[in-house]
Amino acid sequence: MPIGRLAKWQILLIEFDIVYVTCTAIKAQPLADHLTENPIDDEYQPLSTYFPYEEINTIGVVSEDAHAWKMFFDGAENAKGVGIGAILISPTGQHYPATARLCFFCTNNTAEYEACIVGMNMEIDQDVEDLLIMGDCDLIIRQAQGEWETRDVKLIPYRQHVEDLNKQFTQ
Repeated sequence: MPIGRLAKWQILLIEFDIVYVTCTAIKAQPLADHLTENPIDDEYQPLSTYFPYEEINTIGVVSEDAHAWKMFFDGAENAKGVGIGAILISPTGQHYPATARLCFFCTNNTAEYEACIVGMNMEIDQDVEDLLIMGDCDLIIRQAQGEWETRDVKLIPYRQHVEDLNKQFTQ
């Protein structure tokens, strides 16, 4: 039921036999417009979904043997807050997820570091020695590998902490 201005306009439009209907799917309208303007015909070719910069990178490289644990991490920052997550996968295929909402606002890179640290601490608590760490943040991966220098002074302690935690795993 419309309220405020919309209700006022709806009442005024009744006089002219115009019915106002609230639009509920505005976000899907561009997709619908695209599909109507580009119908599928005999010449249809599916789009290439390869994104060269979206591949997952690794911090540490271990052999793909049955004793290596895997960890995926990710962090995100938006207007509503900051969230982090990590998932540990045992050699037997057991999944151990962990998510958290940070109580402070920070950059996306800081959130990525926080997620990586949480996952690494979980692995240390499990007494894991062989670990393959994977994430989608090229900056964090390259800095942890030592390929890129850390210029942001706020990220230097995070990089150092990841390096210290990394020393607890076999190289």
